[in-house]
Amino acid sequence: MTNSRRTHAREVAMQMLYQKDLNPDASVDLTRNMIAEELKDRGLQDFAWTLFCGTLEWRTQIDRHLEELAANWQLSRMAPTDRNILRLGAYELLHTATPHRVVIDEAIEIAKKYGSTQSFQFVNGILDRLIPAEKRTTTAAVEAAE
Repeated sequence: MTNSRRTHAREVAMQMLYQKDLNPDASVDLTRNMIAEELKDRGLQDFAWTLFCGTLEWRTQIDRHLEELAANWQLSRMAPTDRNILRLGAYELLHTATPHRVVIDEAIEIAKKYGSTQSFQFVNGILDRLIPAEKRTTTAAVEAAE
């Protein structure tokens, strides 16, 4: 899978999170079908579905972290696109092995595409503060070895 295809899968996952956020009664079947319509490749469907489900599973914890980091911002006051890009990025940072640079770069690109003109800066600032210490340490060690 090329990176741009995975980017598209992340966009679809964010769109499904956005829909679930604004329409909590949306069925799981509807979400699955929408992912399948948008992504023809089964591997990409599975990737988007995993991101969607994982983000929902950890949403309470993720939201708590985001509210702590977003000084003077409540999640309910954030633009729905920004809120769901942050949730998706936070899930990937905290619960997957995806390198933090990839997560943040992808989130920034999605924010540029779907958010306001300042969204990408907001998303970048929050997610950067959310990078787990062990991911920062691992990256620093790899960079030092190069």
